Amino acid sequence: MFDVPLVMKTPPFLLLATLVFWGWQSGFLLAGAIMGAVLESARFIRARWDLAEEDFRRIWHFCMLLVLALVVFSFAANQENGGFTGLLHSSAAEATRSVGLSATAFLRWLPMTLFLVIVAQTFNEREAIPLSAISFFALRRRRQTGAPDRHVNVSYPYFIVCLFSAGIHANQATHTYFFGQALLIVWALWFLRSRRFGIAAWLGALVLVLGIAFVGHLGIGQLRQALAGYNAQWMARFMRQRTDPMVSFTSIGQIGEVKLSPRIVIRLEPKDGGAPPEYLRETSYRIYRPATQSWLSSFSKTNEFDPLQAEVDPSTWLLLPGKTNTSAADIACYLNGWSAELSTPEGLLPLPTGSGRLEKLPVFSLKTSRNGAVKAAGPGLVMFDARYGPGATMDTPPDSTHFDLDVPTNEIPALDRVIAEMNISGASEERKLLAVRNFFTDKFTYSTWQGKDKLAGTNETVVGRFLLNSRSGHCEYFATATVLLLRQLKIPARYAVGYVVHEKSGHGYVVRGRDAHAWCLAWDGRHKTWVDFDTTPGSWVAEEGKRASPLEWLSDLSSWIRFQFSKFWWGQSNFRQYLFWALVPVLVLLLIRIVFRRGRKRRAQLKAGNSSAAISWPGLDSEFYLLERKLAARDVPRSSGEPLSDWLTRALADPALADLRGPLQELLRLHYGHRFDPRGLSGKEREALTREAKVCLDALARR
Repeated sequence: MFDVPLVMKTPPFLLLATLVFWGWQSGFLLAGAIMGAVLESARFIRARWDLAEEDFRRIWHFCMLLVLALVVFSFAANQENGGFTGLLHSSAAEATRSVGLSATAFLRWLPMTLFLVIVAQTFNEREAIPLSAISFFALRRRRQTGAPDRHVNVSYPYFIVCLFSAGIHANQATHTYFFGQALLIVWALWFLRSRRFGIAAWLGALVLVLGIAFVGHLGIGQLRQALAGYNAQWMARFMRQRTDPMVSFTSIGQIGEVKLSPRIVIRLEPKDGGAPPEYLRETSYRIYRPATQSWLSSFSKTNEFDPLQAEVDPSTWLLLPGKTNTSAADIACYLNGWSAELSTPEGLLPLPTGSGRLEKLPVFSLKTSRNGAVKAAGPGLVMFDARYGPGATMDTPPDSTHFDLDVPTNEIPALDRVIAEMNISGASEERKLLAVRNFFTDKFTYSTWQGKDKLAGTNETVVGRFLLNSRSGHCEYFATATVLLLRQLKIPARYAVGYVVHEKSGHGYVVRGRDAHAWCLAWDGRHKTWVDFDTTPGSWVAEEGKRASPLEWLSDLSSWIRFQFSKFWWGQSNFRQYLFWALVPVLVLLLIRIVFRRGRKRRAQLKAGNSSAAISWPGLDSEFYLLERKLAARDVPRSSGEPLSDWLTRALADPALADLRGPLQELLRLHYGHRFDPRGLSGKEREALTREAKVCLDALARR
């Protein structure tokens, strides 16, 4: 009476071998062996369940919820290596190393999440699953057309899932997976081979296909490496503009308005209720090139960064040993570059002046330069604590190269005229610095607009015109002019770039793209350290704020969403653990509902006095059960486990029921069709069952 499943069963012990292979490749060998043994034990255990379509649908929904939880969790964890111990204890560094696999890592766990489905099928009486229980389209079609449901054996699809999941593992440059997969596929196909072709032809075609597959397998590693780096580089495109530690091209001399983005690029929160740092410096430059209006870190083209070793705690980095750090701030920023060497995001960290120690910074490498820059390679988003204080900085002091005193010769005439105007020849260093600050404060204004005025002559420079004529410009004008002016006064100076912190948001502060700033570093000869010396008028912050759009809140919302997604993507939040543990009780409750649903329903129906409906099965509404009770009342009860056909033959042995033997045998046939045939009864047959059962019941009542 059963229909043939749409998919055939796998050959003996194939699933056991496949699950062991999956466990071996994925780090779950014990789990794979146990799962395989459970499935193959059905060949020796005869006990079976009688699961209805609704039972399978609940099991399927439970497994889909597990898959959903796994997808979310794997994107948050981003683990390259499998294993139970790494499931809940992956560091941010481990998360970042496997970011290239984050989109497919959840496939490694699919054999476990779908295991309940294959177990329910294996120990079901039919050894197949109703198609409508796992397919929305089949369910809708059956409900709309009334067509009988079909059943499918999912052993081979589960076999394919296990093989595919076994391939989601760290690439060790071996061929173990390929040959193991090939062996299992040959095992599976051997029982499905066409009998129209001989063994030699079948084996020849198989060898040809495996040969082609092996050639493709040899290049899979290179493709994986290319894909591993792509999504990290793709994410970096959404971050703040990259700062080049070697050269900074300014907007000095450009006509028009300098426009900067309102996008939030850094989030900062002072520790212990302290004040925020005024500046977040990324790097500084020493050599000015008027021809290109750019600043260079040095003439050398070699790497100026030296690697820094982490402390015992791999997320703690000591920048200045022995430095007294009186303040601390929690900083969140993006690494907007790319390290070809490590195949990870890379960028300069925006740090408070005088930073001596970085904590909770899980990066692969940290490098420092003589210009005070700190380059990190790690996750695309980093969140760390910067401890800082007044005094020493990472910048090297002025050296014998005199780069920190170098002034282009064509800038000297304008600088000398300004010095003469300030009348500070022979003054002390402190007085010189005060005079320079007052000079820019009293006689200059901030402006992001530069007009079309041409240089007065061939000897006039852009900086010279700014100092002597226009006396209006943006921060790059002020920073460049101040550095050159101090150098002409024999005070070592450098050009610094970074951000200004001023906009409060909640408990912390936000830094936007338009808060990017340039200022001067001046050498304090008495204390032997570099100090921030900013001559840009303080009104520049308000001027930039005036240009904010009324719809800036939309940009802030977008930045917040991007920030939350980046935390999730780069493993910088505990969201995955919270989500995992929040889903556990939901999954447990759903499983309990599936397992104990029948028992609760039986007790409720018995309590209501409807013992005949205590068990749910197809054909429960058959009127033949009324005839069974009526005949049992004539002292012919049905024994436990006795087939209906045998019991009816025994009951009809009574001569008084001889005229009902034919109708009752026909009713039993209709009942069997209603109870067991997946196609069910037609409308006329169902009406006949109801009608004839009533006739027989009336006849029995009269007797």
